[in-house]
Amino acid sequence: MNARHRQQHSGRVTRPGSGIAAPSGRSALAGSSRPASSESLRILFYSNAPFAPTGYGTQTAQLVPRLIQEGNEVAIHAMYGIEAVPSMWNGIKMYPRGMAPYSDDVVTAHWMDWSNGNKNLPPLLMTLFDVWVLKSTSLDIIPNIASWVPIDHAPCPPEVVAFCQRKNVKPIAMSQFGKRMLEAQDVECLYAPHGIEDVFKPTAKWSNGQQELTGRQIMGIPDDKFVVMMNSANKGVNPSRKSFAENILAFAIFAQTRPDAILYLHTESMGSMGGINLMHLLEACGLKPEQYKIIDQYAYRMSVPQGALAAIYSAADVLLACSMGEGFGIPVVEAQACGTRVIVSDYTAQPELVGSGWKVETQPFWDAAQKAWFCTPQVPSIVDALRASYEAPSRADQAAVAFASQYSADRVYEAHWKPIMKELSAWCRSSSSQS
Repeated sequence: MNARHRQQHSGRVTRPGSGIAAPSGRSALAGSSRPASSESLRILFYSNAPFAPTGYGTQTAQLVPRLIQEGNEVAIHAMYGIEAVPSMWNGIKMYPRGMAPYSDDVVTAHWMDWSNGNKNLPPLLMTLFDVWVLKSTSLDIIPNIASWVPIDHAPCPPEVVAFCQRKNVKPIAMSQFGKRMLEAQDVECLYAPHGIEDVFKPTAKWSNGQQELTGRQIMGIPDDKFVVMMNSANKGVNPSRKSFAENILAFAIFAQTRPDAILYLHTESMGSMGGINLMHLLEACGLKPEQYKIIDQYAYRMSVPQGALAAIYSAADVLLACSMGEGFGIPVVEAQACGTRVIVSDYTAQPELVGSGWKVETQPFWDAAQKAWFCTPQVPSIVDALRASYEAPSRADQAAVAFASQYSADRVYEAHWKPIMKELSAWCRSSSSQS
C-alpha cells in the first residue's frame, strides 16, 4: 500500500475464542480524543477501507476519526480494500474482507472479536453500504446495528425495507429523499448526509511537492477550452447506473456547435472494474480523440489526492452528473464547494444537492432486480442544460460555494452525528441492560 496511507500489517489474525489477546481499541488519535464517557461505544464500522478512492471510502475516513475523538472505540471492517490479514490505518485497527462478495460471512465474527476487546463498553455494528447485500443469518445475534443506508430507487426496494425493519437495526438515511422513502414504508429512521472536508474549495493551483499545477495542467487541457467534467465510478453494466451513454451522447450533440468544448472523464475507461467500455461508447457517439480527455488510468487507480481533485473541479466549467439514481452523490457537493456548477437528474437524492446548476428531465426505468424504479435522464434535457452552462459566467460561482458549505464534515458531525450517537448510545445501553 502507498506509504502515505500509513498502513501497517500486523501479520496475525485474531478469531473469536482463539485465546489471542484482543486489541485494546487505543489508537494514534487517542491523544486528541476525549476519554471514554457514559455515552461511549465499542463500534465496528463496516464499509470500504478509508483509503479506498470511493465515496464510501472517503466517508469512512471522515467519520471514523471523529467518532474516536468523541471517546468511542472504533475498528473498521474493510469489506473492500483489505484482504487476508488485519491491518492498521492511522493507528486504527482494520479487519479484512471475507470470502463472500460483500463479506457478510465474517462480519459477525469480526464484530464478536472487536466487541470482546472491551466488555465495559456496549458494542455496536455500524454499516455504510447497501444493506440488501447483508444476507447472513448470523447478523441476528448482533443486538444493535446502525445502518447508514443509501436509497437510490423509488419506492424503497423491498429487500432494503425488510432489512431496515429488523428489530436490531436502526437505519440512518443519507439523503432527505431516502428518509422520505423509508418513512413512506413506515420505517422510522435517523438522518445524516455525507460530508466533505475543507480541502474542497476554489483552488487555483495544487502542489505535488515539486511544482504547482493548475487544474487544467493536471487534466492536460488548454485554458481556452470549455470543460465538461464527469467524475463517476464506472461500475455496472445492466444497468449502467451512472448513465454514461446518455451523458456522453448529450455532450456529443452539444459539442457539434461548440468546437471549444471538451469532455474530461475522471473514471476508469475500459470497463475493467465491472463497468462498460467507454472507448467503444465515445466512438459510437461520434466523438473524436481531441474532443475528450481521460484521466491517466494508473493515477486513477492509485487514487488522486483530494487537493489535486479540488483543483480539477475548480478548473472545470461544469460537472455533468446525471444518473439513474443516487443514494447521495458526493461529487456534486465537492464540485460546488470548488465553485463549479452541476447538472444532475431530477430524481432521488440528486435535486436536493443542487445549489447552483441544472436538473434534467427523466423517465422511469424499472429495475427488476430491485423491484423498484430507477430513472433514465433525457438526452435532449441534458443538451439544454449543457447549453445553459456554456452561457453562464465562467468565474467561480459563490452561490455554489455557499450552498455546499452546509455539507462541511465538521458541520455535519455537529448538527447530525452528535445527536445520532447520543440516541444510538442510549439504544445500545438499553439493549445491554435487557440481555
